[in-house]
Amino acid sequence: MTSRTGATGPVREVVLRGASVVDGTGGPARQVDVHVGHDGRIARVEPGLTVAGAQTVDLGGLVLAPGFIDPHTHYDAQVLWDPDLSPSSWHGITTVIMGNCGFGVAPCRPSGRDTIMRTLENVEGMPLAALEAGIPWDFESFPEYLDAVDRRPKRINCAVIAGHTPLRFFVMGDDATEREATVAELAEMRSLLSDSMAAGAVGFSTTRSAGHYGAWGRPVPSRAASLDELWTLCGVLGEHGWGTVEAAWGPDFHVEEAPRLAADIGRPVSWAAIMTQASKPSYAPDIAARVAELGGDVHPQISCRPIVVQIALSDPFPFANVPAFSEILALAHGERALLYASESWRAPARSSVRELWGAMLETAVVAESEVHRDLVDGPTLGELAARRGVDTLDAMVDLALAEGLATRFRVTMINDSEDQIAALLRQPRLLLGLSDAGAHTSQLCDANYSTWLLQRYVRERADISLELAVWRLTGHIATVYGLAGRGFIAPGNVADLVAFDPETVGTAPLQRVRDFPGGADRLVAPSTGIERVWVGGQPTRRDGREMALDGQYPGVLIRGGR
Repeated sequence: MTSRTGATGPVREVVLRGASVVDGTGGPARQVDVHVGHDGRIARVEPGLTVAGAQTVDLGGLVLAPGFIDPHTHYDAQVLWDPDLSPSSWHGITTVIMGNCGFGVAPCRPSGRDTIMRTLENVEGMPLAALEAGIPWDFESFPEYLDAVDRRPKRINCAVIAGHTPLRFFVMGDDATEREATVAELAEMRSLLSDSMAAGAVGFSTTRSAGHYGAWGRPVPSRAASLDELWTLCGVLGEHGWGTVEAAWGPDFHVEEAPRLAADIGRPVSWAAIMTQASKPSYAPDIAARVAELGGDVHPQISCRPIVVQIALSDPFPFANVPAFSEILALAHGERALLYASESWRAPARSSVRELWGAMLETAVVAESEVHRDLVDGPTLGELAARRGVDTLDAMVDLALAEGLATRFRVTMINDSEDQIAALLRQPRLLLGLSDAGAHTSQLCDANYSTWLLQRYVRERADISLELAVWRLTGHIATVYGLAGRGFIAPGNVADLVAFDPETVGTAPLQRVRDFPGGADRLVAPSTGIERVWVGGQPTRRDGREMALDGQYPGVLIRGGR
C-alpha cells in the first residue's frame, strides 16, 4: 500500500537530534538522530548525523516516535468540514482509519441522504444539525467519496474502510433494514465493493451488534444480512489481495467465527470489542483466552479508557439495546418528551433497563445542568431515587423532563477495571484503539486514548513499557491494516512523527465546545506533553501548540492497494 507524500510540495530538510527514539517495533529506545529529507521521508537513522544545509531540531529530553495511528474512528462526515480532524490531531495522531462498524456516508444517492444522516445520528451519536449543515454531498459513489476526501485539506492522514450499511441502503433501499438480500442484490453489492477496493478502500466493515439501531429506531441494515452475505462480501478483499475486515460482534459472529472468516478469505479480521467489567472479573480474560486458543489472523480491539458517557435523554443512543428506547429513537426529537412522561412507556422501560443494565444507573450522577445545578457531581441517581421513593429510571427521566431533556447524566458503562485493561494491553494479538473519534461527540471524547495510555498505563501505573505502548499506537496498527511506509521510524518511511515529554504527556479535562456546523456542541479534550508533530515531514505542532498551516495542509488520503 502506498500513498502520495509531500502534498504541499517539498518539505524542509531537517535533522531531529537528542531524542530518545522509540521506533514502533517494540524494540528498546535508542539515542540516534533522524534525518528527514526534502521528499518528506526518513532518509537516515544514525547517531551523530551531520547533513549539510539541513535544519537541526533539538529534541533533548523528549521521546521521538512514529506518528500515532487510530484504527477506529468515525470521521467520515467530519473530515468534510474539519481539516484539523480535532481533537485526534492534538494527541499525536497522524493517521486515522474511518468507516468502522459498517457505517459511513457513501455510496449514497440523493434520495438516501436523510436516511444515512439519521442512521449516523442514532447509532453513532452524530448531531443531525451538523450533518445537515456540514456534508456538501459532492459525491454519490464510494470512489467519488474517496476523491472528495482526497481533495480536501487535512492536517493528518486518512484511510477509509467501506461500510456495509451505506452499501446495503444503496442497493436495497428501505428494505435494507428488513430482509436478506436477493442473489441479484448481493451480486450488485459485491461489484460495488470491488469498485470501492479498487479505488482505495483499506477494508470492509460491518456490525452484527444487537445494540445498533439506526434511522427511526430500526436495526441497522447489516443486522438483516445473512452470514453468507457477510462471507461473500468479505471475500472481495481476498480477491483483491489487500484490506482488513472490521466488525462489531453480535450473536452469530464472535470469537469462533472470526478466525474462520480470516482463514476463508486470507485477510486479517479485527472485531470490536473486548471490554472489561469489574462486576464480572472473569469475562474479559476468558474471552481473550478463547481468542488466543483459536489463533488465526484475528485482532480483537480493546480500549484503554473506561467507557464513560454523558447521556442526555434527548439523544439516548447508549440505551439502544433497551427495547423501550427503540420506541424513543423512532420518534422525532420534539415528540420524545411525551412518551417519556407516560406510565405505559415507563413500566416496561424500568424492567428492561434493570434486566440489561443491572445497577449501572445507580451510580450515575448529573454531569451538566442549568436547572439542577445543585445536583451536578452530587448525589447518585440511586440516592436521589431512594429519597424520592421512586425507581432510578424514574428519577432520571423526571430530572430530564424538568429541563426539556437537556440534563446530562454521567454514566460509567463498561471497561471499568484498570487491572484487567493492563492485562489485555500485554497480550500482543489484541488491537488497541476504539476511540470512536468523530462519534458520540456530545456524549464522550475518547480521541485522547493515546495520551491517556502514555499517562496512565506507562507513567503512573507502570503496567507496560514505553516501547510496548508506542508499538501499540503505531507499528501494530500499521501492520494489521497494511499501511506500508508508516508506523515505524526507518529509512524510506514517511516522516509522520511525534515528539513528546514522557514526564508530562497526558490528557487534560474534558471541555464542551460549540464549534460544529449548525451550532452543534461536542466534547473535546486537549493534550499535555505532545510537543512536536510532523506529518509527511511537515511540522504541524510546535512547543505544545498546533501550528497555523496557512492552507498548507500535509495530510493525505492513504489508498489501499497502491
